[in-house]
Amino acid sequence: MNGKTVLITGASRGIGAQSARVFAEAGANVVLLARSGDAISALAAEIGNTALAIACDVADFEAMAAAVATTVDRFGGLDVLINNAGVIDPISHLASADPAAWAMTIDINVKGVFYGMRAAVPVMKAAGGGTVLTVSSGAAHYPIEAWSAYCTSKAGAAMLTASLDLEERENGIRALGLSPGTVATKMQRDIKASGINPVSQLDWSEHIPAEWPARTLLWMCGRDADDYVGQEVSLRDEAILRRVGLIT
Repeated sequence: MNGKTVLITGASRGIGAQSARVFAEAGANVVLLARSGDAISALAAEIGNTALAIACDVADFEAMAAAVATTVDRFGGLDVLINNAGVIDPISHLASADPAAWAMTIDINVKGVFYGMRAAVPVMKAAGGGTVLTVSSGAAHYPIEAWSAYCTSKAGAAMLTASLDLEERENGIRALGLSPGTVATKMQRDIKASGINPVSQLDWSEHIPAEWPARTLLWMCGRDADDYVGQEVSLRDEAILRRVGLIT
């Protein structure tokens, strides 16, 4: 990744923060986006001069477009976009869910992914290509009790990946999704606290560390992952875990 520039949304913690570290260690410039400016500023300071923190709400297209412009001004281009920002609230049965909270999940998890793509892809196309990685979920493909907003939003994000691949593969855009399974992050603590559905009953030891999806996202930028362009890479697949080097 030497000389490449990677923009990561939701970079203040969890998969996003660990991805910033992994990509920086691989030689990339990393641009960290999150609503929490203090958290990403601290992470950028930890990484050093190859990191740039931009406080940004992914649900605001103008803010996303400005973040991409700032990235290009600072590092000269944009090679990889990682759509990682996402929320799971409201964890609530559909008939009693708060409409405003439900809509906010769509704003972040669906519109935020589209806005990232819309801002980044023209820049990538003009430079001859790029990679767009979107963190998906098994919840994109089947319903889970009390997760109607999350399941619906992840299904929408998965379709955005497929749509981008259909429209832009011939223009050098590599669009892929990552379904990481359950990861030991704050989101899983919120799920655990809800006590609703089987996912909340999982023992903490069953969740994978955030480093695994971060390393997989790095692998997805390489040619070994070309077979999966336009599709989702699943960390429930042992063959993928071996190809990434997470297990032997």
